[in-house]
Amino acid sequence: MTGRTVRWGTALGLGALWWWAVARLLLVPGAGVLEGAVAAGGWGLSLLPVHCKPKSRAEGALAAGRWRRAWRADTASAPAVTTEPPRPRSDGGPGRR
Repeated sequence: MTGRTVRWGTALGLGALWWWAVARLLLVPGAGVLEGAVAAGGWGLSLLPVHCKPKSRAEGALAAGRWRRAWRADTASAPAVTTEPPRPRSDGGPGRR
């Protein structure tokens, strides 16, 4: 309960600070860089995607390292040395007899 209260208090305090900066920019002719920075920063924070989930928890997400595991499984099943005899060469060099 305390964590929730702190989060709400912080959000309300920062929201009030942002509105104060915007109101000063609009209403006071001498408003300066500080108010502009607070207003721009608050607007920039509003663009953050706060409803996104981490990729590992997203619906339909694939596990990390899946390509590495697939590559290892593919190369592990392949024979290291071929048992097929060499094909004849077109230049008449050594090959099948």
